[in-house]
Amino acid sequence: MVNDTISDFITRIRNAILVRHKIVQAPATKMTIAITKILKAEGFIEDFEIFENQSNKYLLIFLKYKDRGRKPGINFLKRISKPGRRIYVNKKNLPQTIGSFGIAIMSTSSGIMTDKKARLSNIGGEVLLYIY
Repeated sequence: MVNDTISDFITRIRNAILVRHKIVQAPATKMTIAITKILKAEGFIEDFEIFENQSNKYLLIFLKYKDRGRKPGINFLKRISKPGRRIYVNKKNLPQTIGSFGIAIMSTSSGIMTDKKARLSNIGGEVLLYIY
């Protein structure tokens, strides 16, 4: 069993993009479902589905490719806060991504959200990952 579900989730997506897969299967947890919803809302993936197999829940993530399937919608995924070293920021030090091109996904007291939404809500939290 994997201890860090977010790192496993990111690695599955990154590996699928490297070999140009259109669909990725990942275990469904509250955290991975929330991150997937943000990825869909921000336009990094096409769509996703949740399905159950006997006792396990899985996510099917449909990856997005541009320019006739040559360029992936996700170019960069990096885990920031890890189980061994948590990275927290307050509302004054929210992460800035390259222009408004990418996003930082954060875990706050109000739930999982992007850095832009956290800035509007005026709250800080744990920086989970960066995505461009």
